[in-house]
Parts: sequence; C-alpha cells; structure tokens
Amino acid sequence: MTTNNASEPASESASLAVPADAEAIDLLTALRGQLGQDLFPLELSGAADSRTAARETVAQLEDYILPRYRSLDAPLLAVVGGSTGAGKSTLVNALVGHPVTRAGAIRPTTRQPILLHHKEDKKWLDSDRILPGLKRITGTPVAGTSVLSADKVGMDPDPALIDSIVLLEDRAVPRGLALLDAPDIDSVSDENRRLASQLLAAADLWIFVTTANRYADAVPWKLLSEAATRNITVSIVLDRVPAGVTEEISADLHRMLEREGLSSARVFVIEEQELNALDMLPAAAVTELKSWLEQIAVNSESRAAIARQTLAGVLKQLGDRTETMAAAVKTQDESARRLTSYVDEAFEEAKTGILQATKDGTLLRGEVLARWQDFVGTGEFFRSLESGIGRLRDRIGAFFTGKPQPVDHVEKAIESGLHAVVVDQGATACETAESRWRADPAGIALLGGKNLGEVSPGFSAEVAKQIRAWQLDLMDIIRSEGASKRMTARMVSFGINGVAVALMVVVFASTAGLTGLEVGIAGGSAVVGQKLLEAIFGEDAVRRLAKKAMQGLEIRCNELLDGEKKRFELILSEVPTEAQSTKLEEYAAAVRRLAREQDA
Repeated sequence: MTTNNASEPASESASLAVPADAEAIDLLTALRGQLGQDLFPLELSGAADSRTAARETVAQLEDYILPRYRSLDAPLLAVVGGSTGAGKSTLVNALVGHPVTRAGAIRPTTRQPILLHHKEDKKWLDSDRILPGLKRITGTPVAGTSVLSADKVGMDPDPALIDSIVLLEDRAVPRGLALLDAPDIDSVSDENRRLASQLLAAADLWIFVTTANRYADAVPWKLLSEAATRNITVSIVLDRVPAGVTEEISADLHRMLEREGLSSARVFVIEEQELNALDMLPAAAVTELKSWLEQIAVNSESRAAIARQTLAGVLKQLGDRTETMAAAVKTQDESARRLTSYVDEAFEEAKTGILQATKDGTLLRGEVLARWQDFVGTGEFFRSLESGIGRLRDRIGAFFTGKPQPVDHVEKAIESGLHAVVVDQGATACETAESRWRADPAGIALLGGKNLGEVSPGFSAEVAKQIRAWQLDLMDIIRSEGASKRMTARMVSFGINGVAVALMVVVFASTAGLTGLEVGIAGGSAVVGQKLLEAIFGEDAVRRLAKKAMQGLEIRCNELLDGEKKRFELILSEVPTEAQSTKLEEYAAAVRRLAREQDA
C-alpha cells in the first residue's frame, strides 16, 4: 500500500477538526449511563435479548460512537472480517506487501487482533479513545521487516493478554487509515466471536472477506444485513475464485448484496492462485483494493464523508434500538406492577382480617372472655348495673374489696389472642403473595432461592412488643382523659390497668362474629365495660377513647404488616419504572435528531 500522503499538510488535517458538540456528547454519555443499568431484571419473554442489546449498545457507544463523535478527523478504522479460513490474514499481508500476521495452522487460532497504522496516526490509537476495553500492546517488528515475532502474533497469547490488541506501525499503511485484522466471525471460540463482533461494531468501514464456495453462508450475511442497517461503507473481497467462474459468481453475489440493501458495496475478486514461499499473494491480486483504500485515505473529504455516513447510520440504529429497549423496560414495569398488586392485595386482606377480628367479637372468645368474667365477676357487679349508672359510681370501690382475679390475667389473655391474630394474618399474607409470585414467570425468577412465604424470624417478637406498647398507649390515653382530680380518684379506686382492660373490651365488643351463649356473655361483658367507663369519663368521652384506641392499634398492626411487605417491595425496587421507559424514548428521539444532523 503506497504512502504518498504520509506528509499530508497540517492545514488539511486541521480543516477536518470539527468542534465537539458538548450537548450531543452529554446526551450520548447519559444514554450510556442509562443503558449500563440493570434494566431487565425480570425473566420475561425477550428479556435476555434486551440485556444483550443493552450490553452491545453500551459497548458501541464506548468503542465507536462517542470516540468518533468527539473526533471526526481521527483516522478511519477499516476492519478486515470474515469466516474461518477465508484468507483475512493473507489479504492483510498482501495489502502491506509483506507478512505481518500469520494464519493459524489449527483453526480457529486464538490470537490478538493486529492494528496496522501509520506512524503519525499512533496518537489516535494507542490511548483508550476507541475500544477502551482492550489493552494496547506495541508490536515489535522483526529486523528489517514488519513481521511480528512469533510470541506476539499467530500463537495463543498469555491469558493476561486476552482482551488486547497489538499496535504495529507500518510504512505501507497510508496516513488517515488504520487496518485491523479481526478474529473469525464464525469461530468455535465464544471469545473470538465476541471480539470479532466488537471490532466490527467499532469500524468506520468493513473489508469483508469470503470465498467462492462460502459466500452464501448464513453467518456472514447476518452481519452484512447488520451493516446495511448501519449504512456502513462495505467492501466485499471474494477470494479463491476458480478460473472461468468469476463472472457467474460475482453476478450472483451482487444480486445477494442488492437484496440485502448493499448494492453500493464494492466487490473485489481475487482468483485462486499459488502463494509464494512466504505465503504471500502476488501484488497484482490486490491492486484494485489497495487503490480504493488509498483514494479514501489520501482525501480528507472522503474520510470525513465515510465517517459521517457511518456515524449517521449507527446513530439511527442506536435510536431504533433505544426505542425498542424503552418498550421492553415498559413491559418490565408493567410486570412489576402486576407483581406489586399481588403483594398489595395479600397484605390488604391481612389488614382487613386483623381489623375484622378486633371488631366482630372474635377477640372476646375463649380465654379472654373467661378471664374478663373472672375479673369483673357475674354477681354483685352485674347486679349493680340494674341500679343505674349513678349508684354504680358509688359501688365501684366497694366491689373491688372483694378481691377479684388480677387484671394482668385479662391483659395477657388479650395480648395472646391479639398476637395470634396478627401473626396468623401476617403469615397468610406472606404465603399468599409468594404463591402468586411463584405462579408468575416474572415472579418466580425474582424469588430465586429466597423464602418469602414465611414471616421474618423476628416478626412474632415484634408483634408482641407492639401489642404491649399499644396497651401502654391506652394507659397514657386514660391518664390524659382522667386528669381531673375527681376522675383520678375514681380510677384509683378501680385501678388504671382495670380501666385500660375495660377499654380494650369495649374496643373488641361487637358481637357480629359470636353465636349462641357467647352473644349474651360477650354482650354483657361489653355492657359492663361500657357502663364502667361511662361512670368514670362520661358517655361522649368513652366513644372518643374507644376510637382513639382502635386507631392506635390499627396503625401499629399496619406498620407490622408493612415491614413484612417491604421484603417483597425491596426486590421489586430494582425493576425500572415507567419514568425510565419514557426517558429512554426521549433519548431515542434525540439520537435520531443527531443522526439527521450527521446525514445533513
């Protein structure tokens, strides 16, 4: 390859320098940040493809779009790609006129790609301006040539040198063009295929090498179709064409290119011929291709046009991909909302269940009912109700001289019954929410090995603590309500704990859930508590006290259930929201505007 532009005037190079559009670069950088997040945590249909698209898009932003946007005057990167055994290395050697890379005897050869460049273009290539994820290794030419020593190229590299490229200055490479020999696109090595795709995505133009008997293979055409969507400049090297069939095969290839939207692609034919002792093609075999590349390299306007054409195509593709990913994020959000609704419904049912149990008389059954009857008695105290509320006030103190059962028995019974209700409802909510998640593909993937179907280990103890705290709240309410001297005296005669227990009974007193004899007993118990409190505080105050006590209990129970609910919400908090989907749609529209600007 000639070097007639090695001393290209500085003024021409300077004329290519386009001031970086800070706003556009900020936009693209922000988009890279968005796509670098975990946008698709739910295992939905197509989520794996969306994750792959996001990774590839981030890589292309870093490897090509941002670097090229910042410096349209940087050398064009021409990537030589193709299938295993197509003759890429042989072609590269022929283009520079001497061996610089060797084909592997055993295919595929795991090797570092070689980046050939002009000496004055090194500053553009030895930094992380492009392909920042790949380490740079400076190639060492063998004396008098550009051949790399065998430990550098063509052999399996040291594992520490994986994900690296070899930079090699070569006087035969024209200034303004860098030539990159990429791994096989159909390699059996996953790493080779990944690297080949990454390098092709970072290219300004492709030199695609295929052979007369493999030009219709599916893998190359998948990548060529991708090139068509990017509007990248493509040249096809049809290698090893048997004599006499060049016209026929070339015509067929052109038809295929036209069907794929690549009718403008240049096709260079290399007929099948013997290699020399250095495995080199005759110089004449690549004369036409060399001339085409040199014309591009020597003309700054040609280079800028190719750079802008490729950049515009890539930006348009980026806009389309971003919009597709925005739709996928929206689907993730919709699925997360569905999973959230399962949890909300389960825990709302639990809250309703607790509230119902505190209002329908359920908590006055069994042990609570028995302990309350032991405390208030069924004889003298009940008979005092028949004498009216006025006489009741006089008898309260006398009644308790009979030493009824300790009030703490009732407190503990209430605490135990309420504790059982809250724990049971919490456990049911967790079990229901988890079972609904496990029935949903998105939910089961989120759960993984987590066990959210049971309450957390400290839930029972926390419930007991909150119930005791509520009982203490009642005592504070009663002290505040009974602050007058007269009321304090009445409470002293009965005991503040006894008044608090009476208030609990009134709170739980509705007989809606009781049957048979329980109705009468619990109803009578409620009347006793009601009359007792009215004797101390008055009728209006009792209603106010009961409402305040019920509200306090409801708040504490809701907080307990919300704590269990948060275990599910914490997992869902990692799922992107509709706002992120909308933001990606805005990015897509903005990127398309950038593409139109480059096209213009």
